[in-house]
Amino acid sequence: MSHAVLGTVAGRSGDAMLHQTIRHRVEAAGTSFYWAMRLLPKHRRNGMYAVYAFCREVDDIADGDRPVDHKVAALAAWRQEIDALYAGHPRHLVAQALREPTVRYHLRQRDFLSIIDGMEMDARQDIRAPDLAMLDLYCSRVASAVGHLSVHVFGDRSDAAHAVAESLGSRRAMRPAAVMAAIYHATLSALLRSGWREPATRVSVSSPVKLWLALRHGLV
Repeated sequence: MSHAVLGTVAGRSGDAMLHQTIRHRVEAAGTSFYWAMRLLPKHRRNGMYAVYAFCREVDDIADGDRPVDHKVAALAAWRQEIDALYAGHPRHLVAQALREPTVRYHLRQRDFLSIIDGMEMDARQDIRAPDLAMLDLYCSRVASAVGHLSVHVFGDRSDAAHAVAESLGSRRAMRPAAVMAAIYHATLSALLRSGWREPATRVSVSSPVKLWLALRHGLV
């Protein structure tokens, strides 16, 4: 077997191991969106896993117990990592997993940086009951920016898709978003039923309900 063929096989094996590692991280996180992401074809699914893993990395930094200066420095390191990703030489495991979907789906660098900016807002101050201007800015960074990345991976990077990054848009490509929206709605309903009595207690949707929502909204 030639060195070129051996290199190709080794590269494919390495990519498979990378995708598997990221998938395991997503599974371990217990995200409500796992079943929605499972609806995607293989390459798009791997892309969403990588995007989620990135969001989890920076969110864990912002929500951690370390001092603010440490959090800000760690987020600054992620800005450098995103620069390295777009320069073609990512170093962090998650950034390496983002390399293929970034090229394949034309993911925008500014959306990754916006998410980091939102995490820095979280790290620097306790954002509870903010004024509307700050709430709008925060949501555009930690929610809309994720939506912009997601619609690219789902298969629609049109202006219309970006305008409705948190809505359903063009129907077939947005099926995973429909499942995510349904899970959000089910979680909100559970919170309303609880009467918001224990805000520190995590409210989640059961796995059978998530599966049912995935089938209902993902296959129609």
